Amino acid sequence: MNLGFIGLGAMGSPIARSLLKAGHGVTVYNRTVGRAEELASHGARLAETVADACRFPVVMTMLADDEAVEAIALADGGIMEALPAAGIHVSLSTISTELSRRLTEAHAGKGQSFVSAPVFGRPDAAAAQRLVVVAAGPAAAIARVRGPLEAIGRKLFVIGEDPPAANTLKLAGNFLIVSMLETLGEAFALLRKSGIEPAQFMEIVNGNLIQSPIYENYGKIIAERRFEPAGFKLRLGLKDVRLLLSAAEERSVPMPLASLLRDHLLSAVAAGMGESDWSALAEAASRSAEL
Repeated sequence: MNLGFIGLGAMGSPIARSLLKAGHGVTVYNRTVGRAEELASHGARLAETVADACRFPVVMTMLADDEAVEAIALADGGIMEALPAAGIHVSLSTISTELSRRLTEAHAGKGQSFVSAPVFGRPDAAAAQRLVVVAAGPAAAIARVRGPLEAIGRKLFVIGEDPPAANTLKLAGNFLIVSMLETLGEAFALLRKSGIEPAQFMEIVNGNLIQSPIYENYGKIIAERRFEPAGFKLRLGLKDVRLLLSAAEERSVPMPLASLLRDHLLSAVAAGMGESDWSALAEAASRSAEL
């Protein structure tokens, strides 16, 4: 399939490479031209404008937040205007349910389709084609883009025809992960003050009780205090928790722990940790414990 791909950051670049490896013809656009040029050596074609990347039946976007997606999709000369009738916009980004709903309606008004397909996984998982993809959108559109979506990950889940549902699920999943970061940070602070090595704790607990690769990976990062370079920036984690709380408020669902996590993440950003990996949230507990 020939498709456009917009957004070549830490996640977008390895995803675009996975599409190329799978034999898809990929035309890439990125505001920082150098990142697009790097993909040319892997067989990508370069688009000079957003519109140039949208002259295909499918365009995929992997952008940081609502503002970036709106600027690319809804602005003059953006995806909405350039994508052909019956074209499909696949958003891999973690965006708000409200924006997902607006994009669904806007694309439908143009005779196009919108598929929301946020992904679980860090850049190393993207490079290894080990992402978990959660997609929602019109059944015919999902069928057309199933090949590219399966090419970028190890598992594709299709959860229905309403795109915002995929965004809600992704936000709920990220809530579980950030809750884990908080609890690991608090547990490690207690252990360190008690003279117990967090690595030993993880070997016992995760090796015999939880047995989760996510706990294993993040537990090691936090135990080693290895927060640079960031696989997922803490400020983006704050963005996701804010989006989660907005979705929860819309549905009248109290989420008191999410409110606490938002405050802790905000404190970490205020302390200058916004560009660090979001697992640096665990340092808040260490600082409170004067470690």
